[in-house]
Amino acid sequence: MTTETVTTETVFEAFNQFAAQKDPDAFAVVVLDNACMHSSKTFKRKIVDWMSQRVHLIYLSAYSPELHLIEILRRKMKYTWLPFSAYLSLIAYVMRYIGCWGVRNLSPD
Repeated sequence: MTTETVTTETVFEAFNQFAAQKDPDAFAVVVLDNACMHSSKTFKRKIVDWMSQRVHLIYLSAYSPELHLIEILRRKMKYTWLPFSAYLSLIAYVMRYIGCWGVRNLSPD
């Protein structure tokens, strides 16, 4: 687990660790979205090696919101949790729930 920015190198190392630590007789299937870190040249060059370790990758289609958990959450928020009035004044709604966090970051100074 990391609190830092996830890069191609971060994902690459996580897959290397996963492949090295899993039972060599076990077969693993990993489903990936099409994030740039999953389709980089560095990542793709290693796919054959991971497959030889019985780690197989399956990519989701380019747009498949029904398979992306974040899209399911976004749809739930949009149609169930957010009242219609939120769209009338989004900034006021957000400020009411998260306070003034980040206001300093919004100023150009």
